[in-house]
Amino acid sequence: MNFSAVGEMDLDLDIGPTKKGQRHGTWLAAALQEKLHVMKAVMLRDLRTRFFDHGIGFLIVSWWPLAHIFILLFIYQVSNRATPFGDSLRVFFATGLIPTLLFTYVSRFMSLSVILNKPMLAFPVVQVVDILMARAALEIVAAALTLAQALLILWLMGDNPFPYDLEQAVLAYLTILLAAIGVGIWAGVITMIMPFFATLYALFCIIIYLASGSLFVVSALPDAFAIPLAYSPVVQAVEWMRSAYYPSYSDRLVDKTYLLHFALVSVFSGLFMERVFRRILIEG
Repeated sequence: MNFSAVGEMDLDLDIGPTKKGQRHGTWLAAALQEKLHVMKAVMLRDLRTRFFDHGIGFLIVSWWPLAHIFILLFIYQVSNRATPFGDSLRVFFATGLIPTLLFTYVSRFMSLSVILNKPMLAFPVVQVVDILMARAALEIVAAALTLAQALLILWLMGDNPFPYDLEQAVLAYLTILLAAIGVGIWAGVITMIMPFFATLYALFCIIIYLASGSLFVVSALPDAFAIPLAYSPVVQAVEWMRSAYYPSYSDRLVDKTYLLHFALVSVFSGLFMERVFRRILIEG
């Protein structure tokens, strides 16, 4: 027997899987880099078309929900409305409006993302999910800017805008953000198939806003009203956020597991639906 040949064969067996793993890792890295380049191209197109071809235009986008918050605060402040909970009317409304507007703005603009960027689907490398994720990334950055500016303004106005339980406040914010992305994927795919759905969803966002508990305490309502409202992920986020701000706030309606499961299911089912209807979406 040729022992040198056996040794060479063993060496090939040892090195083979490693080389395959390296090739596989290289392929994954290249695919990820390609996806990032595509998302960057979509984001730049959005900046040029939606944000006035300038970075300052993108900053303006973060001011819309901020203006929404403080115009409403001004109206209630002028009307001398009592604070439903806590010592500051501004902080109370902010703890409700920030998660509510985060959900509605992110999901609503994601619902329009594919149909507004449909010409980019003419390039084979661009997929529907790339457009959705690029818009989600832009909306996340805009939401972060809105949050930072809101906290700064509240602080400058003499309020304490920081929660007593920072960890739970961050978890509530991130979970409703994930839910917004999941619902946005659903809405974006459906809008691509049925464009009128974008209008229906915008109207539905008004209902979500009014029933969110941003302007009142949901847990203080009778169970006949509070429990049905608690099935809304936005209500869950608002109640979770307020329980992180106020030590004595009732958390009887808060179900963190429900909100997290809703967020995860919406994301994965939305991605699955995009995969199922991908050819229909691309072919128009």
